[in-house]
Amino acid sequence: MAYDLLIQRGLYLDGTGAEGYVADVAIRDGRVAEVSREPLDASLAQRVVDATGRWVMPGFVDAHTHYDVELLVAPGLNESVRHGVTTALIGNCSISAVYSGAVDVADLFSRVEALPREAVLRTLHTMKTWDSPEDWASALETLPLGPNIASFIGHSDVRASVMGLGRATDPKHKPTRSERRRILELIDQALDAGFIGVSTMTNPWDKLDGDRYRSRTLPSTHASWSEFRAISRLLRRRERTLQGVPNLNTKVDVAFYATTSMGLGVRKPLRVSLLSAADTRAEPWVNRIFRPIAFLANTIGKGRFVWQHLPTTFQVWADGIDLVVFEEFGSGREALHLREEMGRNDLLKDEAYRRWFREDFEKKFSPRVWHRDFDDAVITECPEESLVGRSVAKVAKERGLHPVDCFLDLVVEHGTAFRWTTVIANHREKVANRLINTPGVTVGFSDAGAHLRNMAFYNFGVCLLDRVHQAAERSKPFMPLEKAVYKLTGELADFHQVDAGRIRPGDRADITIIDPAGLNGAVNDYAEAEFAEMNGIRRMVNRNDDAVAATIISGRVAWEGGEFAPGYGETLRTGQFLKAREVAPPASGVVADAGASVAQTA
Repeated sequence: MAYDLLIQRGLYLDGTGAEGYVADVAIRDGRVAEVSREPLDASLAQRVVDATGRWVMPGFVDAHTHYDVELLVAPGLNESVRHGVTTALIGNCSISAVYSGAVDVADLFSRVEALPREAVLRTLHTMKTWDSPEDWASALETLPLGPNIASFIGHSDVRASVMGLGRATDPKHKPTRSERRRILELIDQALDAGFIGVSTMTNPWDKLDGDRYRSRTLPSTHASWSEFRAISRLLRRRERTLQGVPNLNTKVDVAFYATTSMGLGVRKPLRVSLLSAADTRAEPWVNRIFRPIAFLANTIGKGRFVWQHLPTTFQVWADGIDLVVFEEFGSGREALHLREEMGRNDLLKDEAYRRWFREDFEKKFSPRVWHRDFDDAVITECPEESLVGRSVAKVAKERGLHPVDCFLDLVVEHGTAFRWTTVIANHREKVANRLINTPGVTVGFSDAGAHLRNMAFYNFGVCLLDRVHQAAERSKPFMPLEKAVYKLTGELADFHQVDAGRIRPGDRADITIIDPAGLNGAVNDYAEAEFAEMNGIRRMVNRNDDAVAATIISGRVAWEGGEFAPGYGETLRTGQFLKAREVAPPASGVVADAGASVAQTA
């Protein structure tokens, strides 16, 4: 056979932003062998996929995941692949699982990413055989990987391994000169192994799990600015990426991330990817700052600075009080510090604590991401079934209670069986359309593999295509389809310097086939599915199987027609560890303002 796979008569979108056209795409030995406007001979192909009326595009690149532990026990990463993702970036937000020991990694990940600590620790004790980036990459290659994996090295991981987790999270201790050198040496070692850069964190919300140092902030938050600058210099010299999360309380360190990206015409610009371009309900003005900051960093400062943006409504669910937004304020942190339900309930019933919670909740000018409005906290599950579908504030009014007291009463009475939802950000269509078109804004922040009971953005790519398709159907387009595909594929691959995001002849055949008939507005629906490998937790998922007709990784059909290939993620290996590379100049068809050359887009 001349071809291993032939995809016939789909609308071909190559990931550069060039205009799409109907074509046949032939695949041989895991790579795109030929793209033809004229039909190719199907008899020359071992397998044929009919893509008539469908869109054939590069597989999505998910630039912000926390799959570092999940891929060890479920390497197919099914929830992402069934939604068209063929490349996932891990090691975000300063936490990776490379250098630190199993217990330290569990303490770094579990509370921050809302994962069952027992399952995380069991997985690491069973499977962690590495203590270097090279060995980690080798261990990854032994797994039946589904998607391709690229990784940041986490600043907190490195810092904890050098200083010890206790000293690294104690503000009284600073790294010695030799420890500073060792931190940079370990980062350099990871870059030598092909890691795409360093992830860091200055946001104080994120806390350690476990019994030893519970509720301390992550090691990265204790680093000095001179330490951050040294890391930036190293990354600039190595031409790799800095991924960051700023202090969401003060936001002042956004200035550091923007300025460290700048080349100013006298030094190499540094790629910086920062959370998060969002239209929050708590601070509806903040969406206006993203464009001018990117303009200042990239056009004036000649940098390579981008924001990460989730291209769908940021809606979250909570079991009782278990939700990361409560880390924003002191009384919420105090409740989350207590894991044992009886002790937590005693706290929540205490009147002095309730006064503290009410004061925190009602502060008008405190920095926040959560809007703290129980009118927009809708009860979705509760043993008291008459409450389902009503807001907490409405129930409080009927009971003659302050909304905070009503909320705390429900948590005490029903615990995690009291489940509710609220919208945090990206709720205004016009603002969302403006943000995704803003120069310097890229697609990111799915948080796939984390917050298993709180959110499900595995289908972020489908969500953007659904919005684009629905707007075009209403004759109110806000973005060409070609540009949307580019932003989900080529733009992200180019920025992070990974071999992905294109399906031209010679490229690795990572392909997603979308059926536009399945983009029917139902892509934002959520469901739950048991995740046996994580203590059987029922995690939130998406089910958009009518939209993603097929996902092809390295030329092999991993997902098609609502089913995974036999042995997928168990005996069938389709993905690989992707090392960082230098990106060639973008093709001539690239969308001019979509961020391929970030320094020119703002």
